[in-house]
Amino acid sequence: MAKKSITININGTPRTHEVEDRLLLVHFIRDNCALTGTHIGCDSTHCGACTVLLDGTAVKACTIFAVQVADREIMTIEGMEGEALHPLQEGFYEEHGLQCGFCTPGMIMSAKHLLDKNPKPSEEEIRCGISGNLCRCTGYQNIVKSVQYASKKLQASEPAGGE
Repeated sequence: MAKKSITININGTPRTHEVEDRLLLVHFIRDNCALTGTHIGCDSTHCGACTVLLDGTAVKACTIFAVQVADREIMTIEGMEGEALHPLQEGFYEEHGLQCGFCTPGMIMSAKHLLDKNPKPSEEEIRCGISGNLCRCTGYQNIVKSVQYASKKLQASEPAGGE
């Protein structure tokens, strides 16, 4: 099968690879770029383990071809790395929002999308915001608490008068 060269900006770094048209974004991220934080759970959009941000919007990478996102911005869980934990990562740690951890990267990316759009979500809005992600360990209550923790921490870090 013919290959084409594409470049995708992942976590602020342009990644150029020769790929087949049928290569899924999740495989581009994991196999071509060696970023394994994005998990493969179902290949059918049901579990959300492969959730990444595409131009700031949460999408499931198992249902998008890599060629469809050429020259666009992707953020994976690795893109949240910094000198300190992101408030969402800290929240998952402090509030015990992970058990086996398989769903965690996708949950965090969905929660980031939610908090970027709605910095002060209600519990119902959090549950709706993560509803496309399945936790097989059924840790939803602590996941909600983790997102609430991050929301409060992010609000506290805003400059005075900022909204």
